[in-house]
Amino acid sequence: MLSTSIVTTAELIGTERDTMFALYDFYYEGGDPSVFKRDLDGKDYVVVMRDPENTIRGFSTLAVYSETRNNAQVRVIYSGDTIIDKMYWGQNQFSRAWISFAGGVKAQHPELPLYWLLIVKGHRTYRYLSLFSNNYFPRHDRETPSDIQELMHYLAKRRFGQAYDESSGLIRFSEPRSFLSPEIAQIPSKDCHRPEVKYFLQRNPQYYEGDELLCLCELKAENLTKLARSWFEQECMPRQ
Repeated sequence: MLSTSIVTTAELIGTERDTMFALYDFYYEGGDPSVFKRDLDGKDYVVVMRDPENTIRGFSTLAVYSETRNNAQVRVIYSGDTIIDKMYWGQNQFSRAWISFAGGVKAQHPELPLYWLLIVKGHRTYRYLSLFSNNYFPRHDRETPSDIQELMHYLAKRRFGQAYDESSGLIRFSEPRSFLSPEIAQIPSKDCHRPEVKYFLQRNPQYYEGDELLCLCELKAENLTKLARSWFEQECMPRQ
């Protein structure tokens, strides 16, 4: 039986951080432990999935912060490094914990828009957006509204600086970064003709080299699918 929890990065002990990097390094190539751990220290929370022996089998690092643009404040959840052991793909515990956490963040300031800022270097991660939300951008079947596009540019420049290419919507870091292992980067034949997968490949043709596509999704109950909305409204937050 798997267990999933949200912890602060400060709660992670050294061996857990090493386990997280080992898991990440198994599925990604070119990863540097120092870059991984520096990025981890720059996050606020981690969704952690453990097996019955308490070994970490999946995780997603999260930064939660506020931005002000044109005198309007927004809240942001930025997803960093994310990986789940392949043998546990398709299980809901991880997604449920993540979305319940997002509901808790929204409940702290319900009057403020809350956005999920995500950079994607694999088609599987990109497809999560369509599985759990009604509207997200960019997408194959709808042009990104100009106000959303401007917000995406603003948030990306604030977060990634010169690594963000406004014309393509891609992030290309100057320092060596990880990229998907060939096995994981390969797109199964059953997915090749999915419109969202074809669109992702069009927008991020060199994803296998570590290029990341900037995506944005507003996290609010009415923008989530039925199951995701039920998780969101549980409003789970870790203890501080």
